[in-house]
Amino acid sequence: MFVQPDLSYMKKILLTLLISFGIYTSTFAQQFWNESNKKLEFGVDVGYNTSYLNGSVSLPTAYAGGFNAGVSGEYYFSDRWGIKIKASYDQKGWANGTFIDASGNETDGVTYHLNYITIPVMANWHFGRDKNWYLNFGPYAGILMSANASIPTPDLKNAFNSTDFGLSYGIGIRFPIMEDLKLFIEAGGQVGLDNIFKDSNGGIYQNARGSLNIGVNF
Repeated sequence: MFVQPDLSYMKKILLTLLISFGIYTSTFAQQFWNESNKKLEFGVDVGYNTSYLNGSVSLPTAYAGGFNAGVSGEYYFSDRWGIKIKASYDQKGWANGTFIDASGNETDGVTYHLNYITIPVMANWHFGRDKNWYLNFGPYAGILMSANASIPTPDLKNAFNSTDFGLSYGIGIRFPIMEDLKLFIEAGGQVGLDNIFKDSNGGIYQNARGSLNIGVNF
């Protein structure tokens, strides 16, 4: 019998990291901005998502498409390292799922849509000759906004946990347009560490998604 591990300790660690980075950035951002407007950079972006359900057992599910749109801020510790905080509307979910109604009837081929506000806090490493390439990685927290399916169902939000925690990562390249304006393209991903279902019958089911984004920094 599979026994679900206690993920509360990992959730506390991730939440503590998010809060700590957020407090640090909020406290010192204004001071650093006043000293040099090049130390604090903002961004907006939009992208296409491919998401799926990652489980403790083999699942016959498929990728589902969606999109994300967000805003970000990055504080530069140096010309190579920064801390980037982002808030985005994030569509996740999976396709080719199964829905079981209250009478036990099954419907296959169902696509599930989970909509989150996702907040990653990431270390950002800039590299290359002009340091226009970058890698980022760090924890994220997600707040579930809604949950629905491709067939008529009751409200599905109550079946899912209201928060999602995991790891975020990405690689991107920036193209200078003007002195304080850059276009960027980024490929990224998120791996959930939290069980998304309130009642998973002893299994572990987590969000996972990849994305391709385009945006501007200023």
